[in-house]
Amino acid sequence: MEYKDYYKIVGVKRDATQDEIKRAYRKLARKYHPDISKEANAEERFKEAGEAYEVLKDPEKRAAYDQLGANWKTGQEFRPPPNWDTGFEFSGGGFTAGESGGFSDFFESLFGQTGGRFTQRRTSTMQMRGEDHTAKVLINLEDAYHGATQTLSLRVPQMDEAGHVSTREHRLNVKIPKGIKQGQRIRLAGQGGPGSGNAPAGDLYLKVEFKTHPYYRVEGENVYLDLPVAPWEIVLGATLQVPTPEGAVNLKIPPASKQGQKLRLKGRGIPAKEKGDLFVILNIALPPADSEKATSFYKNMAKELAFNPRAHLGV
Repeated sequence: MEYKDYYKIVGVKRDATQDEIKRAYRKLARKYHPDISKEANAEERFKEAGEAYEVLKDPEKRAAYDQLGANWKTGQEFRPPPNWDTGFEFSGGGFTAGESGGFSDFFESLFGQTGGRFTQRRTSTMQMRGEDHTAKVLINLEDAYHGATQTLSLRVPQMDEAGHVSTREHRLNVKIPKGIKQGQRIRLAGQGGPGSGNAPAGDLYLKVEFKTHPYYRVEGENVYLDLPVAPWEIVLGATLQVPTPEGAVNLKIPPASKQGQKLRLKGRGIPAKEKGDLFVILNIALPPADSEKATSFYKNMAKELAFNPRAHLGV
């Protein structure tokens, strides 16, 4: 996927005001409108300019796009950094996959799931409830097991009087409920956009994702652990101490187990309403032949055991 420099496409500097961006886009739209332009690539340029303007005209999308950095060049191979949009507070409905009007893969990769549906209810002729906001936050897997209270710092895009976009910090204390799963949302009433005419503020919804863990990976309410085992442990069986997010437990490895075999620890996954399980996946770890004794052991094993790991291939 190719990176798109939206500022270059519109023809403005990165510190351009919103009015400058609007004027530049309107000029391009007139120049490349397919019904008017004689340029061979008019339709392509018109769509490209429209996509760039869709991002740059919106202070929230623009601020998020800016934090990717200015070192990328148009056409470079690009993949969004993991969790690149964490901590950005968005308002409005945003986009969902398939609804963004034929925008590029680059746009979809950044904004295809940005934001969330919002409510903005009029309470009287002069009052309007504030918009709901959304933000993605990262928590530790252990927080889902025990619950926690965290101080989070979100970045809220804002525009000054001159039309320049910046971000302000929104700090808040958040209670992480025990048993929360990846992708679930925490609702913070009244922490969204301000209402007008003394109407109540909107709500803030925090979409929870787990930080990458050195041991575990999560799928729904289930947790997976790749456990290294010695060849004799998997062949002869053993009782091993293994880590879990709730503390170490003893796990019995049955004799004649197999590489990649899954052992289930019932109820030791995410403690959601329906508790998940912890699956331990056995991975054989070979001792290194880093000494004369170890090398001799491998030579004797090769000599004594009639073992062909490729027999099933017919060779």
